[in-house]
Amino acid sequence: MEFIQNKQPDIKKPIIIAAMQDMGNVGSIVINFINESLQTKTFRTAKTPFPTYIVDRGGYIDLPDEKWEYRYTDDLIIFGGGKGQPQSNNELNALCQDVIDIAKKYSAKFIYTLGGFHTNRIFDNKPKTYITTTSQELTKQIEGLDVEVTPQKSIITGFNGLILGFAKKNNIQGIGMYGELNEPEIPQYRSSISIIKTLEKLTYRKLGSTSQLEIRAQEIEKKFKN
Repeated sequence: MEFIQNKQPDIKKPIIIAAMQDMGNVGSIVINFINESLQTKTFRTAKTPFPTYIVDRGGYIDLPDEKWEYRYTDDLIIFGGGKGQPQSNNELNALCQDVIDIAKKYSAKFIYTLGGFHTNRIFDNKPKTYITTTSQELTKQIEGLDVEVTPQKSIITGFNGLILGFAKKNNIQGIGMYGELNEPEIPQYRSSISIIKTLEKLTYRKLGSTSQLEIRAQEIEKKFKN
């Protein structure tokens, strides 16, 4: 994994929101939404030396320009979005450790991550967002904010789970938010909206209007209903 420092932002004790593409593209949808809404600026880039997929253009292939950006605004650092995740454990671990190193460098107060929560529950276009944290004490603190914790034990794989483990190991508080979805292969805009609203509640800040995500959710529902 190659890391390129583009600039040194003047930020202290930021909140970090870090997530990568996962089930229903939830991680990418939310990260890309925040970056666009808050007009964040790039200061660091992570690139993998080996492609995790190829693009068939119809008779010939292209190699993707895979990279994941660290972006910032005010007291926020946003990492991830884009397409895909590293496919090797070594690269995934290196990426998680780099996020932790950035958190320490800027004395980050918190790391938030997010993703999809696959369920068979029928939620009628109103998916819940479930929360898990890096400690029982932290979970007790946020239970008074009208949020729901993850309903059962499970294994959370990929970056959007592993980063919480790295945070805990390095004594950094972290919260994971996982939006319900029934169809992991379809972009889940309503799950993403649910996570954004939960993130606003936990961070006490507005992240922008989700009206365009609502339109995309309706378009997806119409497409697959037909």
